[in-house]
Amino acid sequence: MTRQHFPHPDQLMLDWENDPAVQARIEQLAAERAERQSFQWRLRLMMIESVMMGSLVIAAGMALRQPTAMVLQSGLFVAAACLASGMILIGLSALCAVGLARLRKRWAR
Repeated sequence: MTRQHFPHPDQLMLDWENDPAVQARIEQLAAERAERQSFQWRLRLMMIESVMMGSLVIAAGMALRQPTAMVLQSGLFVAAACLASGMILIGLSALCAVGLARLRKRWAR
């Protein structure tokens, strides 16, 4: 059962749904926020994958009874390499997105 919402009599009644400028601004802000959040999620994913790969190398080295210093060094190198390659991949995908957007604008003319 839903209740009907009645605005307070002193409340200013705004009809922003029919104003295209307000709608465009809201859509622009939502798109910027989504883009920012997607970039943050990509970074989180790269960090998680790097930690997982490094820890898997360390766990495998310890399970095979390899020297501890060598295993730790190898795990750190693997994690750093995964992080670096992931950052390069994120950068290249961003460059491709910008390039495709420019091509789309050029072809739209």
